[in-house]
Amino acid sequence: MKAIMVVGTASHVGKSMLTASLCRILSRRGWRVSPFKGQNMALNAYVTATGGEIGHAQAVQAWAAGVAPRVEMNPILLKPQGDMTSQVVLKGRPVGRVSAADYYAEYFELGWQAIEESLARLSEEFDLVVCEGAGSPVEVNLKERDLTNMRVATHLNAPTLLIADIERGGVFAQIVGTLELMEPEERALVKGIIINKFRGQKALLDPGLTWLEERTGIPVLGVIPWMEHSFPAEDSLSLFDRGQQSGGNEVTVAVIRLPRISNFTDFDPLEAEPTVSVKYIGLKDSLGYPDAVILPGSKTTIPDLIALQRTGLAEAIQKYAAAGGTVLGICGGYQMMGTMLADPEGVEGQEGRYKGLGLLPIKTVITGQKVARQRQVTSNFPQVGLPVLGYEIHQGRTHLADADQEPEGPVFKPLFDDRNLGVVDSTQSLWGTYLHGIFDNGAWRRAWLNRLRQQRGLKSLPTGVSNYREQRESMLDSLADAFESYLDLSALSSYLDG
Repeated sequence: MKAIMVVGTASHVGKSMLTASLCRILSRRGWRVSPFKGQNMALNAYVTATGGEIGHAQAVQAWAAGVAPRVEMNPILLKPQGDMTSQVVLKGRPVGRVSAADYYAEYFELGWQAIEESLARLSEEFDLVVCEGAGSPVEVNLKERDLTNMRVATHLNAPTLLIADIERGGVFAQIVGTLELMEPEERALVKGIIINKFRGQKALLDPGLTWLEERTGIPVLGVIPWMEHSFPAEDSLSLFDRGQQSGGNEVTVAVIRLPRISNFTDFDPLEAEPTVSVKYIGLKDSLGYPDAVILPGSKTTIPDLIALQRTGLAEAIQKYAAAGGTVLGICGGYQMMGTMLADPEGVEGQEGRYKGLGLLPIKTVITGQKVARQRQVTSNFPQVGLPVLGYEIHQGRTHLADADQEPEGPVFKPLFDDRNLGVVDSTQSLWGTYLHGIFDNGAWRRAWLNRLRQQRGLKSLPTGVSNYREQRESMLDSLADAFESYLDLSALSSYLDG
């Protein structure tokens, strides 16, 4: 099996974007391509058709390659839970919770076995695997236990591309330092250097590129200019890279930036709406007067709920809702909106019962058994009969408290034809769901936005729009076009054609 490895001088230098672009470029050239990331630490997850969890970035890379996401593309997913612990997802299934100190002692051998098995499976169906590393490949304190970077490259004897972020400054030190810390056999695999996020006149950079090639003996394959493409992020740190607002200013949607926020890729379709401004609100920020407030998913719902309550933001959201504001919750945010959350098994760290925000008459029990599956349902709100696709990832069972209903009939009704997926109140201002990816559905998203627009006296938007996946396809094409125009892949041609 042929393979290409992508490593970076640090986190957030562009590895995921480069990997996705290579998957699309090589797929367009006729290769049957698969992405691969041996181990990923991320709270943005996707559920495959078989019900397995992988990093959302690997799902996007699979779509870039024109294939369905599968668990072998990301055999180890670590989902941080706070307190220096993570949930370990091995080959798509959660297998335990472990501290950072104990992880490698307990899971190194199992992890490498899963990586080898996954690569073997992929080799049976694909011509080429484009592998992505994590962070830096030369963290000297972690290198012996690194399952993600050059261990994979040397296992596959894969020509390796090193990408660096010039926006951070010190790009030549980043590159030379990384190469100097590699073992000779690892450095021998590096066939090209790529500089990302360049602003300015390239002619001013050229003398430095000449020096770099002479100093390292490795060609610079491209200088990628700064691009505004919003590639799906892997972790919550990238939220700080996003502007406080995006899109237009006709409708403002506030997303609460929980300490352990997860699956905030749910809101990429809203950010892509030209008339919508998305604001991420921290726990110490003022809520303001947005058109809607979203409580997003959380890896540890109860600690994040307590954080909301301690900072006073919970009270601000309750007052906003009481004044008629629109509040919605997705997954963990949906659970927070209820009257009570219980964790009898201590799944999230501490056993007990906790008071929710009281916005929805639901009660949730956190359980050790995780639900992870793709779903196709039909909507009851904001328009009856719309088909909706999405996926569930949650540890908890939520029930509508029938005793809390008004005598004349239920104030709350199921959001979808599957009543277990969410509820909406009679004013249609309060609702919650377990369904991730709900805003990907174009007609449903526009119908909901039109309700917000009507409240402001704005003209309705057309609902006959494509789903976000078609916008994502266009984004991936334009991303690949941009990278292809600035990359010289001739250094890999003999390997790919051999």
